[in-house]
Amino acid sequence: MMKLFVAGLPADFDDVDLKEMFELYGEVASAKLIVDRETGKSKGFGFVEMPDNAEAQQTIETLNGAGLHRGKKLSVQEADATPRNAGPRDRPGGGSRDTGFRKRFPPR
Repeated sequence: MMKLFVAGLPADFDDVDLKEMFELYGEVASAKLIVDRETGKSKGFGFVEMPDNAEAQQTIETLNGAGLHRGKKLSVQEADATPRNAGPRDRPGGGSRDTGFRKRFPPR
């Protein structure tokens, strides 16, 4: 299973449009367009999960940089595998770093 990040989508796209576009290139397990919580409008990007990694890789090569709407180009790439709620210690290269903030601004 490969999760793809897709950016550069038209504002009038919805989850169904996104899924249908990617189904032209292979099986799609899920497609989710990200919307603004307050307005409910598309933020122009989303995520697609494709069960077949070879199909997903071919889709990336085909759609990344493709023109879609009014000269706007799609950006399609493998989504970052780092969990969204991971803390800095959970990310590669992360960990605690002492910036010296407490030494410069000690608590009162």
